[in-house]
Amino acid sequence: MVEVTRFHASVEWPWAEIDPHSRFRWNGQRAFAMSPDSPEWTMSLFKTDPEPWNLHAGDGCLVGIPETLVRIIDIGRYDPPQDVGWLPRPHTMLIVVPADYPDEALSEHDGDTIDLESAAPVTIELVSRG
Repeated sequence: MVEVTRFHASVEWPWAEIDPHSRFRWNGQRAFAMSPDSPEWTMSLFKTDPEPWNLHAGDGCLVGIPETLVRIIDIGRYDPPQDVGWLPRPHTMLIVVPADYPDEALSEHDGDTIDLESAAPVTIELVSRG
C-alpha cells in the first residue's frame, strides 16, 4: 500500500507501466475507495485483500478480481490504441457493471473496464447472452 487518504488507498499497479509518450501523467498507481458503500468500490472489479479501509501506508496486500458475475454495457475499440497513460495502450476494452445492477440506475460514468490486452490475470467466461 503506497498511500492511504480519507477517501482512497493506492497501490503500485503491477500490470502496466507508465507510458513516457502519453499526454497523460499516470503515476503508476491504482486507487481504491475507502468506503464499502461507495459506488467506486461497488463498480470496481479489482479488490484488495484485506479491504482498503483495513490498510495503512506500507502494508502489504493482495490485488485481484474475485469471481464476479458482470454484464457488458459497452465495448470500446480503439485504432490507434487509446492513450490512457500506461502501456500497453488498449485496443479493446469491455465496460462492465455487476450483473444485478439495474438499467435505470446506470449513468454514463458507471462501470469498470476490462482491457483485453492487459497483463492483468483475467479469465472471462461467457455465462449467457441477452
